[in-house]
Amino acid sequence: MRFRGVFLALTLLWAGVPAVAQGYSSDHAMGAHAQQLPAYLQQAGLEQRLNQLLPMSATFTDETGHTGPLSDWFHGRPVVMALIYYKCAMLCPQVLHGLSAGLHDVTLRPGKDYDVLTFSIDPTDTPADAVKQKQQFLADVGKNAPADAVHFLVGTPADIAAISGSTGFHYVKVPGPDGKMDQFAHSSAIMFATPDGKLSKYLTGVDFPARDLRMALLEASERKISNPVDLLILYCCSYNPVVGKYTVSILRILSFAAMFAVVVVVGMLVVLTRKSKATA
Repeated sequence: MRFRGVFLALTLLWAGVPAVAQGYSSDHAMGAHAQQLPAYLQQAGLEQRLNQLLPMSATFTDETGHTGPLSDWFHGRPVVMALIYYKCAMLCPQVLHGLSAGLHDVTLRPGKDYDVLTFSIDPTDTPADAVKQKQQFLADVGKNAPADAVHFLVGTPADIAAISGSTGFHYVKVPGPDGKMDQFAHSSAIMFATPDGKLSKYLTGVDFPARDLRMALLEASERKISNPVDLLILYCCSYNPVVGKYTVSILRILSFAAMFAVVVVVGMLVVLTRKSKATA
């Protein structure tokens, strides 16, 4: 499904202007007409393509200069991904900050329980641009996150199209403050992939709570890194694809409480029955 309105509105909000996130100015009049999205923005948005296999043979280059197929950065662990661009000064840093802040509070360990991949949608971005972004991201995540658990990738237009197409991440090129067509209007979201490269979840916005990140990673790992408490939390929460977040399921909590109450009552009846037989 498409999430155009919400995410593009968020993109425009970060810019403080009614056009795009990266500084495009407009002197259109305020009002109902001005609040409509420009025609060219209709092509930007997000489609959730759950269970879609990522283009594992598409070629990318990471911040170290290593070039290879996408499969080179999958190591049998779930992967959290973001599509941004490294020269962005507005929305993209907010997405990265929200992700790093959330991961800082997650008890799962990068490089052990999961990996992080970011992809630049700008083919002019270079490994040198990626290095700066990675250094800041690792510093924000903290917890001595190993460098080989986080990679910032760049690619050719064809390979960028492959990853954006498979994830349903649409974007359009727009003019910057200087009039040059070097900015992008896009959604704010992160995605999760299973160890074999299939999309499992999307979280949207620029704020990613540690609870949501943990649950998405547990599900992407096919619950192989979960424990009984995690399974209980997963049962009591449900993923809402419309808003791209986890929400507490009242019905599930009530059903669990009812089952627990039944077990307690049955247990008490068994104990009382045994006591009455013993005293008879």
